[in-house]
Amino acid sequence: MESIRILNPRFRKALVLENPHPILDETLRSQGFEVERLPESATRDVAGVIATLERGQHDLLFKRSRFEVTDEVLAASRRLAAVMLCCIGDDSVDKDACARAGVLVLNDPVSNGRSVAEMVLGEIICLARRIFVAHEAGRQHLWTKESWGRYELLEKNISVIGLGNIGRQVAQLAHAIGMNVYFYDQSETAREVGRTLGWHPCATLAEAFRVGDVVTLHVSAEDAKGRSNRNIIDFEQFRLLGAERGENCPRVFVNAARGFLYDPQALRRAVTEGIVRAAAVDVFPDEPGSSSDAWENPYADLGAVTTTPHIGAATEEAQPRIGLHMAHSAWLLNTRGTVRDTVFNPKVSIGFDVEPPYTALAVVHSDSRGTKKAISDAIFEAGRNNIESNHRDFARYGIAYDISAIDAPLSDDQLSGMIESARTISGDATAIRSIRQFPVTEGQN
Repeated sequence: MESIRILNPRFRKALVLENPHPILDETLRSQGFEVERLPESATRDVAGVIATLERGQHDLLFKRSRFEVTDEVLAASRRLAAVMLCCIGDDSVDKDACARAGVLVLNDPVSNGRSVAEMVLGEIICLARRIFVAHEAGRQHLWTKESWGRYELLEKNISVIGLGNIGRQVAQLAHAIGMNVYFYDQSETAREVGRTLGWHPCATLAEAFRVGDVVTLHVSAEDAKGRSNRNIIDFEQFRLLGAERGENCPRVFVNAARGFLYDPQALRRAVTEGIVRAAAVDVFPDEPGSSSDAWENPYADLGAVTTTPHIGAATEEAQPRIGLHMAHSAWLLNTRGTVRDTVFNPKVSIGFDVEPPYTALAVVHSDSRGTKKAISDAIFEAGRNNIESNHRDFARYGIAYDISAIDAPLSDDQLSGMIESARTISGDATAIRSIRQFPVTEGQN
């Protein structure tokens, strides 16, 4: 069993990186966690973080979007059960490595949505009215009172690329001020939601750019099939912005999603050639690890491009919401084995509603044929009553999560037998990746 993660029955140690809101630490401590928080500068000290994990053998690792989780980081704590992302983006985590190690990855896809959406709408208004330009002129003691190049947004078209939580909120705000909402999303569920709300689906990215007076990006790092969204937009799409809208078109572009969705040189060319009249960029392909690190702004010489340092979710309201959300996700995982908001299968909650007391048996295993049967057989052969179970495959990553409520725990020998049976039936030596068995009682904190 030495190659398998045998997780602590009750999680007690949490390591916190990248300075999420302190309410996270406070709430975790109220749940009984020993919380170790490293300074923001630790993001650059990978060896130091690994040494901390090796020394502390933490159960949970909380982080935001910069520190990269690799095989080496995962190997540092054999007790590590989950990487807890205090953000939406998961591209700083090697998810395949986590799957191989039997480590779950959870995020918060909801808490920062309003903050990002408000910033995006504010930028769209400011860009369409050239408010940033007027501000800079005023700082030079220039009085530039003119209507040229300034536009109302009433009856203008906004094309929202990606109709997830944030994209949908941007669309709702834009609709509320009288804009016509167009959207592009490959998910049929998202398309149905958009159509139900009276918005106009676009068949292709090119169509979304052609019909938009404003184009705003809200897509994730990967599409629904696990394919990277890197460079999904190129100069040819930028060249089409507002092509069907005539001259009375603000031709505004906003990106508060991912920095690698296009090459900055493509946007630079579109701006310098006058195709994109104004842009706001909050995310970049290469972002510094902390505020003290040097950074080369790829748009520093372009007055038509407003840049911000990835602050879409940086509000006094969003950050404590994220901290509370992730602390509650930790509580659910710790006390019930419930998995919510896993990046392996977004929008799915895995658990059950069983009255305690019972023993929970939670297993991360390969999706090799026969592995699930080996777990069920082990429970039956041990003479245990399987009160209820829940199983979810994460096919993209070749693993599954299985949790069962049983009336008494399995012995070490019975767990070893389950592991060997899973290996034999599946033909996969790594069929079982991690195991956790723990009591669930009434009034459990």
